[in-house]
Amino acid sequence: MATERNAAIAAAHVLGLETVISEVRTAEDIVPAMEPLKGVVEALYVCASPFVGVYRARINAAALAARLPTMELLRFYTVSGGLLSYGPDSVAMWRRGIESRDKILRRTKPTDIPVEQPTKFELVVNLKTAKALGLTISETFLTRADVVIE
Repeated sequence: MATERNAAIAAAHVLGLETVISEVRTAEDIVPAMEPLKGVVEALYVCASPFVGVYRARINAAALAARLPTMELLRFYTVSGGLLSYGPDSVAMWRRGIESRDKILRRTKPTDIPVEQPTKFELVVNLKTAKALGLTISETFLTRADVVIE
């Protein structure tokens, strides 16, 4: 998570964007963490983590209540109410992971299995969330999306 956060901060800096870091450690912290961001930030980038995976719907609902669009890494975060995600295709990643486990179960040494980087990425846009936020997503952008949730 720290690597992703640092990369997001660096990218924002290159784009001339100011960042505000809001750390949430418990489920009870989610809604209160959104309050000071209202009217201060224009959008949220939500870093991937096991915590976010578990509480993704609550995080997205709190962001929506605060009128903050969210950008996330994985499709299933966006399916849970985020505005959009761009990241590795999680289905393809799971498939490759299963193939590696199969090799190990067939007695291939883990050290003989190459480390792989994701090769397939997907852009997912949630139009239900866009509508709830009063945002219009251009047709040009939508045609580039791999998945559009209506």
